[in-house]
Amino acid sequence: MSQTPEPSIVVNVKDVEDRSRFHGEGWGGHFRPLTPSMGPRGGALGVNWMRCPPGRAMVPFHAHLREDEVFYVLSGRGVLRYGDSVRDIGPGDCVSCPAGTGEAHQIANPYDEDLIYLAIGNHDPHEVCTYPDTGKVLVRGIRALGQVEAQGYMDGEPDPPKILGMAPDER
Repeated sequence: MSQTPEPSIVVNVKDVEDRSRFHGEGWGGHFRPLTPSMGPRGGALGVNWMRCPPGRAMVPFHAHLREDEVFYVLSGRGVLRYGDSVRDIGPGDCVSCPAGTGEAHQIANPYDEDLIYLAIGNHDPHEVCTYPDTGKVLVRGIRALGQVEAQGYMDGEPDPPKILGMAPDER
């Protein structure tokens, strides 16, 4: 049985092909994963080289409960939405988005040239991410993305509890 060799610990951005994800007129762009050896070696930190074309945002406005994110702008200009504020970002700007603050963030490119930046963060298998603009919630551990409807703790539970009918007859 042959094993696939682990990816190199050294990757040059020019040697990685673009991966593209687009949706509609205003969403999407290109990215290059620069840390393919991290996961196979037990690591969780990742770095992606991102290229956001003019008139697009890469991802929806979102907040992480468990994953810190950092963005470092290499070239072009963009806008950062962080909580209730919006500000311009450009080359040399480093954006820190700590997890668990409840402050959502998003980067977009309303300008006429590509915005290129590094996106750095850990990949937590138990991440929960919220999307304030739509009310969606991502629960990575159960592979679920949707909207949550508030309910009381006992709403929908059978009475009597199902387990009482499952007990062995040797009582």
